[in-house]
Amino acid sequence: MNCLDILQYRSLARGPRLIVLGAVHGNETCGTQGIRRVIAELAAGTLAITRGSLTLVPIANPVAYARGQREGDRNLNRDFREVVSPETAEDRIANHLAPLLAAHDVLLDLHSFSSQGEAFAFIGPSDNQDELEPFAQAAHEEALASVLGPSRIVHGWMSAFAAGVNARKGSGITGSAINDSVAYGVGTTEFMRAHGGCAVTLECGNHADPGAPDIAWRAIHQTLAHLGLIDRPAPATRGPKEVIELHQVHDRRDPGDTFARVWRSFDRLRQGDLIATRADGQPLTAPQDGYVVFPNPNALPGREWFYFARPSARIVP
Repeated sequence: MNCLDILQYRSLARGPRLIVLGAVHGNETCGTQGIRRVIAELAAGTLAITRGSLTLVPIANPVAYARGQREGDRNLNRDFREVVSPETAEDRIANHLAPLLAAHDVLLDLHSFSSQGEAFAFIGPSDNQDELEPFAQAAHEEALASVLGPSRIVHGWMSAFAAGVNARKGSGITGSAINDSVAYGVGTTEFMRAHGGCAVTLECGNHADPGAPDIAWRAIHQTLAHLGLIDRPAPATRGPKEVIELHQVHDRRDPGDTFARVWRSFDRLRQGDLIATRADGQPLTAPQDGYVVFPNPNALPGREWFYFARPSARIVP
């Protein structure tokens, strides 16, 4: 499959430009299913765009999707940018998607994850002028994330990823070459923010969760109403949110590195709890009360193994 299906709906009335992506990772199909359900509603006339524009990309990585794999040649959601001399399928895909994202105001990127756990939303940093990820639309992202449904909101991706890169350089231990550059941490949402937009990633649950497509579908509807693209009341926020900050990333260095137990994303930790043990016997413990996030027992050496996260000081209504 070497074709990108891109469907666009434009109202004659001005309004925000929203783009929704599914299957940036080919084995994460809940977004694809949710988007296709919305496409059917638009075709049937039970849903109508009355302001602004909506762009739907049900399968953002058709190569990986056709193989039923997370990646085709590489991870599309890393080092996301236009490539002058494309070498991989994902390079060629990014050359189509990157200018498309830059032409929009808001991105909703629909994903799922391999471990068990509840859906959550990923947002960018607080407003700042730092070199790493300057941003000035945090309030817009927080407002959107607050109406999508999940009660858990996570931030801190780029700062945690950059800290991991610096830790590798400081220790003299390198991961894969792609993992040793801060630029590798840039995905669709980071690209969107760098080009003046705002973006939220919604992790809809486990890959195989039968409820995940419904979460994706509802989130699209909530986003359309929140942005005023459809004639429906703006959705209310759904109670206070649990806001979590990614703090540290730990790579797997050796196949003999092992977890202390089977972890699920957002399992809670107390300071000093054993998370994992290196092949040489070095224990990895929680530096403070917090959470295990994105544990991957099948991580290859040199790749991210798990993240440690902590309660955030940010407040999202």
